[in-house]
Amino acid sequence: MNIAPNSYSRTRKRLLAAVASVAVAGAIGVGALTSGTGPVLADAVRVEAPQVPSFADVVERVSPAVVSVKVKAKIQPTADDGSDDQDGLDNLPNNPQLRRFFKEFRGFGDQGGQNDEGHRRFGHRDRNNGQPRPVAQGSGFFISEDGYLVTNNHVVEEGTAFTVVTNDGKELDAKLVGTDPRTDLAVLKVDGGGKFTYVDFADDSKVRVGDWVVAVGNPFGLGGTVTAGIVSARGRDIGAGPYDDFLQIDASVNRGNSGGPTFNLNGQVVGINTAIFSPSGGSVGIAFDIPASTARQVVGDLMKNGAVQRGWLGVEIQPVTSDIAESLGLKSNNGALVSSAQDDGPGKKAGITAGDVITQVDGKDVASPKELARLIGAYSPGKPVHVTVWRDGKSQTVKVDLGKLPASDKQASNDQQQQPAAPAKPDTLADLGLTVTKSENGKGLVVTDVDPDSDAADRGIQPGDIITAVNSTEVNGTEDVTKAMTEAVKSGRKAVLMQITRDDNNRFVALPVAKG
Repeated sequence: MNIAPNSYSRTRKRLLAAVASVAVAGAIGVGALTSGTGPVLADAVRVEAPQVPSFADVVERVSPAVVSVKVKAKIQPTADDGSDDQDGLDNLPNNPQLRRFFKEFRGFGDQGGQNDEGHRRFGHRDRNNGQPRPVAQGSGFFISEDGYLVTNNHVVEEGTAFTVVTNDGKELDAKLVGTDPRTDLAVLKVDGGGKFTYVDFADDSKVRVGDWVVAVGNPFGLGGTVTAGIVSARGRDIGAGPYDDFLQIDASVNRGNSGGPTFNLNGQVVGINTAIFSPSGGSVGIAFDIPASTARQVVGDLMKNGAVQRGWLGVEIQPVTSDIAESLGLKSNNGALVSSAQDDGPGKKAGITAGDVITQVDGKDVASPKELARLIGAYSPGKPVHVTVWRDGKSQTVKVDLGKLPASDKQASNDQQQQPAAPAKPDTLADLGLTVTKSENGKGLVVTDVDPDSDAADRGIQPGDIITAVNSTEVNGTEDVTKAMTEAVKSGRKAVLMQITRDDNNRFVALPVAKG
């Protein structure tokens, strides 16, 4: 078919226009070709992801029970008004690291934090005509409808007047019901103000590492602050006292959170914030809580009696190491080894002696010295208990009528002051790496030298130590030690247990017997 030039040109233009229209339609949608419409845009991005559980429901229910605690006191000015005369750490051992650890959170943290301008919130010591002034602030929570609330002892210990600020901003006066410095707990009571929302303690034996927790408190005086995290560890011993059994959490806890509660997702209190580890002074994700089981018992006693009375066994104890367990024929290193029994203590009166390993109290297993302290402390003074001890290769049970724990921990002392004698005739216990001489009173062997490469040196034996017994047999000469080692080898033991006296204190050290 012949096409004229002009017709060909017109036909070609029409074909190109049709192709372009198809391309545009494919790019913006056919509907865009309809007269009077614009381009159709894509929808905004949305991701259908699993929903993360919210803490809002828990926080909404428990927040009314959590309060801020403000403490005032009449404090006499010191000679140096610009210094901090008290840090609340007088009862701690003279250990710089330990004191710094607690000062970050307890003394300095809750009793003189700094504001944004760098000035101490409560550190200003001015003359105020004897009127109470702020000395501390912390957190607390109601545990009863009629106004009993829990906080930390270190928050209230210097106070003479107490005010609690509720979640809705009401300020209410409170009175101090009782304190327990050994567990760092205190109970306050608000009179009036109506009925209060309160919370209950959880069964912390069911708390697992990894469980979600929510901390509510008054960090830096901000009030009503919520943080969340997980339980990081259980049974932490941080050197705070004889009943250490802290929960470790990683929820953000700071100065002012002291005494505040940590909740599980059921709104129950699993722990009470009491300390943090912080090289910088702020939260680094390591906080320690008094467990609910401890708090429930102590708080109950404080509400009933205003104080806590604990049972007292009257013995000094030390851990059972694997070597000590081997030397005594124990199958495990559970228990608490009695290093000495105090003369006026109920334990000695009942027949407990140095070298006994306490394995049970009223049928409850004793895992460690700390566990024994907690078990005995949970009983009331005068309570008869059955204490199971490992002695001479077998278990025995003795009945002990517990005494009342003294106000300050007593230290056992020996009746005789033993002084190292001049090494007139030094002798050696070559297999143990020790050089010894007889003591002046003829009882025991005085260590005069220790081979630095020996097991004895590794286990901390030092010159001046006195070996008083080996495997519960008194030692008066090197032949007694040799005999005890020989008997241990015959009975299949791999170590002997030495009783060591140093600075009038007893302890036990297990040393391996000679090989080959």
